[in-house]
Formats: sequence, structure tokens, C-alpha cells
Amino acid sequence: QVQVAESGGGLVQAGGSLRLSCAATGAIFSITNWGWYRQSPGKQRELVASISSSGSTNYADSVKGRFTISRGDAKNTVYLQMNSLKPEETAVYYCNVRRGGFTPQDYWGRGTQVTVSS
Repeated sequence: QVQVAESGGGLVQAGGSLRLSCAATGAIFSITNWGWYRQSPGKQRELVASISSSGSTNYADSVKGRFTISRGDAKNTVYLQMNSLKPEETAVYYCNVRRGGFTPQDYWGRGTQVTVSS
């Protein structure tokens, strides 16, 4: 089992920045991928950024050049640096952790609210 917890959300003005943190505990030795997703009311959850165990990153087109996903020195933490935030990016941001194996397993945190005011 893996426990996932996000932190760092809050209220920020348009154009501002926030850094989200995701910490995983438990069976983290087999994590193959970390991802940040977001979901706003009435919309589907969407991938914002991801980073693999090898360090490969992937971003949604809408955040390229503004958001950066990175791993902490400790292997159980991932960050999402968000710059130039827009009001339409107001959402609950979720961290996803995937464990590899014959049957990959996904673990989710409870999410952290990000509100961008105009």
C-alpha cells in the first residue's frame, strides 16, 4: 500500500505562483510514475504533469512553460511549481502514484484546493 498526501494549495491572484507538494509513504520502492491531475466542478479530471522514475516528464499543453514537476532529494516527494496561474486553473489538484508490476496500481491523495482569483 502507498499513502499519498498533497499540500501547498491555497488562494493566489492571477499571475501568481504556488508550489504543490506530494509525499508518498508505505511501499514506495516500486513507484514507477508520479502525476499531478486537476479537476474543477463539472469537468473531468485531467493530467497536468507527470514524472517517471527515470526522470522523464510530461506536461499538458496548457501548462507547458509555466509549470514544472520535479522530484525532491528524498525519493518519496514530488513537487509541482506553478507560475503565471490563470483563474481557469482553479481546481482541486490531485497527486497520483503508480506502482509497477504485473498489475500496476494507482494511488491517489485527497487533493489540495487551488483557487486563482482574477
